[in-house]
Amino acid sequence: MEQDIKRRINELSPLTWAYIGDAVYEIFVREELVNTTRLKPHMLHIESVKHVKASAQAEILKKLEEILTDEEKDIVRRTRNTKNHHLPKNANVNDYMYATAFEGLIGYLYLTKDEERLKEILDFIQKNWNIA
Repeated sequence: MEQDIKRRINELSPLTWAYIGDAVYEIFVREELVNTTRLKPHMLHIESVKHVKASAQAEILKKLEEILTDEEKDIVRRTRNTKNHHLPKNANVNDYMYATAFEGLIGYLYLTKDEERLKEILDFIQKNWNIA
């Protein structure tokens, strides 16, 4: 069953992985902020944007590379190299490509139900970057 899920997910576009990864990471950041601060909703939004913007995600991916498996590096490479017709407004193209790759990795792990590895990566982020 697990191989069937992985095969089906591998057939999706890496941009689909990034689409879901964007939502998963956004929830992670929001939950961290709610659990670690006493900010009001408007300030929660302002703080969360700092962590989910392209330049922040690109920086996270660079730090994560030291702990990624070869398979995860391949997922990142596939997502980063996928032709994306959406051009960023407020980010440079390189940061945007790396942010999309980061979201692709998060989405891939989520969709393949690799909850243990997804938690390890999110824990790594939580321990290495002060979310709040």
